[in-house]
Amino acid sequence: MAEKSNFAVLRGAQRVWAVGSIHGEFEQVATLHDVLSRRLQPGDRLVYLGNILGHGADVHRAVDSVLAFRRAFLARPGVFVHDVALLRGAQEEMWQKLFQLQFAVNPSEVLEWMVAQGLGATIEAYGGRVGEGIRAMRQGPMAITRWTGELRDTFQSVSGHQDYLSALRHAAFTRDELLLFVSRSIDPERPLDAQNDVFWWGNHVLGDLREPYGRFRRIVCGVDPERRGAEVRRFTLSLDGGAGFGGKLLAACINADGEVADVIEA
Repeated sequence: MAEKSNFAVLRGAQRVWAVGSIHGEFEQVATLHDVLSRRLQPGDRLVYLGNILGHGADVHRAVDSVLAFRRAFLARPGVFVHDVALLRGAQEEMWQKLFQLQFAVNPSEVLEWMVAQGLGATIEAYGGRVGEGIRAMRQGPMAITRWTGELRDTFQSVSGHQDYLSALRHAAFTRDELLLFVSRSIDPERPLDAQNDVFWWGNHVLGDLREPYGRFRRIVCGVDPERRGAEVRRFTLSLDGGAGFGGKLLAACINADGEVADVIEA
């Protein structure tokens, strides 16, 4: 699954299905996959816009559902491994940073902030206990290393889950550079390869774009701080119905010219 580039390039895309932030909601993503499987057409491509982890009640099975659907998608005639992209969201970024907490200046504060952002659900999903982690943060680097090491070992023991994390890309775009897919945001003043963590932590409101970003006709993101559902603007589309917060999980189909052809809610 892993490639060297930070970006996924979708070749020969007739349409692209983009799935918004799942946030550990297994039942919703399973329902969405069931509907999506009946709407796929030849030439379709698939992008998950990050934040599969976090917040929801069943992170473990949510990841399993994504991996299973990815396998089924790739098993279709004429489909190749580069036709599916998995993007890094804030939840995946925090999950990876969690394993380095022994090097943090204030590990207790960092862990408490991560838990407040929803990572506690992922910690619990892989056998950890937030309270034990907080105690370890106060005991020093050796205790932190033991706690994070046990979490890492459990995570890596689950078939496919470490491969999923290693396969995450910063962004995806069609080969003709007309459609761009990101987890949260971009800084329109920076080139694509200089966005760094703006992709998952950026505060720029994409709906406010007044001109295209490069050649891209449409930028699609999976996070909207106001969770307004499928929000279509002149140059952007956000897909955040509040999955993980009691709301809907969304997916949208975007034509090669940037028009929204279909939307699924689960």
